[in-house]
Amino acid sequence: MTRKEQKEERRRAILMTALRLFVERGYHDTKITDIAGAVPMSTGLLFHYFESKEDLLLELIRMGLKGPGAITYDPAVPPDEYLTAFLEKVFAFAKEQPWVFWMFVLMGQVEKAGMPEEARKLAASVDALTPTVRMIESGQKAGIFHKGDADTMARCFWYAVQGIMERMAVDEEMKIPDSSWIVAILK
Repeated sequence: MTRKEQKEERRRAILMTALRLFVERGYHDTKITDIAGAVPMSTGLLFHYFESKEDLLLELIRMGLKGPGAITYDPAVPPDEYLTAFLEKVFAFAKEQPWVFWMFVLMGQVEKAGMPEEARKLAASVDALTPTVRMIESGQKAGIFHKGDADTMARCFWYAVQGIMERMAVDEEMKIPDSSWIVAILK
């Protein structure tokens, strides 16, 4: 393994350790020394990779935002089919990369008051709600989705997905649900 590969592997170990500790203990209750000790490495060496705990958090959020891709609205695709396929993609990615479940937990935590403002802004920079509302409205016009406030329906849809991902982070026996079950709440 080259020196560059070793450095990247160490960086990833720091990120995955920080992610786990931030989720298990909370961001504020996790110290840099906790992360360094769990990697394991010296605190000084950890600072060669990340200047602060907040920098670590920001990098984790950037990773979370990349995920399996952003949701978009394509009027050429029936909205129920699009949402089902999108969730299948998210679940498949999470199954391949189990840290994704933990990432959903962290992203939910970052939205709360008291978290670093830059982290909150970065996490809020991706808008899944607006395109989902448009898809629901389109699906309602086409008779695919039931009537109701599209914004509330979109929020409930994403809160259900968030809850499932959070549970899968802590319940190893839970199997990935069929995406069509989740989309069915809109029908």
